[in-house]
Formats: sequence, C-alpha cells, structure tokens
Amino acid sequence: MAVVTQPGHNQQLLVSLDGHRDFSTGLCGCFEDCGSMLCTWCCFPCMMCRLATRLNECCCMPFCVAGAILPMRTKVRTMGGIQGSICNDCLASVCCLPCAVCQLSREMDNMGL
Repeated sequence: MAVVTQPGHNQQLLVSLDGHRDFSTGLCGCFEDCGSMLCTWCCFPCMMCRLATRLNECCCMPFCVAGAILPMRTKVRTMGGIQGSICNDCLASVCCLPCAVCQLSREMDNMGL
C-alpha cells in the first residue's frame, strides 16, 4: 500500500504570490539613507555580509552563492508581501547593483529587520 498524500497534511500558501504593496522606497532613493549608501559604495562586501546576517543567513552567503542579491531580495519581497518578480530583481541588480543593495537595506530597516 503506497501513501499518496500525508494524512492530515493540508497544503496551503501562507502568503499571496502577488504581494500587496511596492517597495517602500524607490531604487534610486540612495540619499534617503546615506549610511547604507556610503557602506555600499566604500565596502560592498561588508554591506552584503551585513544584509545576509540581518536575514538570518550565514554572513559568508554572498561569497558562496552566485548572485546572492537575488535570493536576498526575493526573501525580503516574500516576507514583506512586496510585489515584483525574480526577473525584476535581476534587472535591478544588473542595471545598478549598488542601488538594489541600498534599496534592500532601506526596506529591511522599514520592515524592522
């Protein structure tokens, strides 16, 4: 006898896939948080490690995962119910990686992370 589904296991999404809001700040709002902007521009690896740590990930994650900004942005968007897509995150990162990192930091600040 094979078990097809786990007894009593309901599969249900906890959050909407679409999100219900936008990022609280724009991609080019770097001057809204000069501390994050300076950290990103002066020591990019330090900022990436800081963001990973704030997301309860290993501080070395940015060095071990190629394109680490994408999973971090996706995690924050999912946690915050932010509209968007992995494709948009990729475009933001390719067009202006420092701006995408600063935006992520500001969003995490606004979310209390």
